[in-house]
Amino acid sequence: MTEVVTQSEATGTEQPPLFPMKRPCPFKMPEEYARLRAEEPVSKVTLRVSGKQVWIITKADDVRKVLTDSTLSSNWKEPGYPLPVAVPDDILQAMELPLVAMDPPQHTVRRRMLIPEFTAKRMQALRPKIEKIVHEHIDAMLAKGGPVDLVEELAVPVPSLVFCELLGVPASETAFFRNYAELTTNREVTPMEIGMAQQEMEAYLDKLVTDRGVNPKDDLLTRLVARNNEEGNLAHSDVVALARVLLFGGFDTIANVVSLGTVALLQNPDQLQKLKDDPTLTANAVGELLRFASISDHATARVLPHDITVSGVTIPAGDGIIALNGSANRDEERWENPDMLDVCRDTKGHASFGHGIHQCPGASLVKVELEIIFNALFSRIPGLRLHGEVPDSAYKHDALIFGMYELPVTW
Repeated sequence: MTEVVTQSEATGTEQPPLFPMKRPCPFKMPEEYARLRAEEPVSKVTLRVSGKQVWIITKADDVRKVLTDSTLSSNWKEPGYPLPVAVPDDILQAMELPLVAMDPPQHTVRRRMLIPEFTAKRMQALRPKIEKIVHEHIDAMLAKGGPVDLVEELAVPVPSLVFCELLGVPASETAFFRNYAELTTNREVTPMEIGMAQQEMEAYLDKLVTDRGVNPKDDLLTRLVARNNEEGNLAHSDVVALARVLLFGGFDTIANVVSLGTVALLQNPDQLQKLKDDPTLTANAVGELLRFASISDHATARVLPHDITVSGVTIPAGDGIIALNGSANRDEERWENPDMLDVCRDTKGHASFGHGIHQCPGASLVKVELEIIFNALFSRIPGLRLHGEVPDSAYKHDALIFGMYELPVTW
């Protein structure tokens, strides 16, 4: 592989620090974040994957300012966009952009299609089905007996099966989704195998969308298809793409926060005891676990169509910026004792779902699902504990979305 030579190396000037920066431990943000918030809240870094120099935003107020500015672009194809992975430009320019990489008006049309599916009323209607899935998996854990891998037994299969409920996938075909979830989270699987699995899932979703057009049911896909038939804004492939966004976005968030949140609570028994004593705190605790874990702390990026000024620093048009959600979630000016887990904390305004027009459209489902899982897990298995020390290798330090590969627990 050809070594990347940065402009600073070629000119002899000092190179900005490499990014992303590794967490010193699973529940701490990179140590450099705190220094930057205090001394240089808007600064340059060098992307490890490409050698490109981009800007990072570290303070909570600045992160919100950037993410709520709808004039900034999320388009991956713009030259200055800080892509976190290496993609050949010819492939990048030819690819169909996902919702997260679209700008208005294309983004507006698609998001408007999704929002009615995640109202409080729809989430309440879905709650009994989610509870049934969660309790069935806890039943299986108890029948098997500890130790078990919580990632394999609960964190991965539950969100995949909830997604099946959302889309109205026949019970006979849910194994396909579970197999997909297990394969794409297995560290032993090659990129080629993951790519093939994603192609198979794409074909399946395409078939499902087609079927809902001729065999309507009471599910999300049927309503998306019907809504699109009335408004006529999207092609068939666009509706398939929306289903794909929901699958990838919701699954990763829930699976990783379940495993990380369980470790965080078990390592903070005083906070866990508060939930056991008062289960009504769990909804609030979910917000705190999302803040505390910050699984995608550098996933929110933009490229500038015009100059902007942030904390007195003018960033020129064409440059890329990364609004660090994880840093915003640990900003001392925003949160009291930000490095402590506090399930009673008011976490309104945390950055884990983003802000503005690209805020996660399925956030309400994520919160309901996590609330149900944590309530059921610790009420059904009050003696749950870690099975030995969790090795550093169990954490996804090498992944774009932080989480866990495995979590041995017993009771």
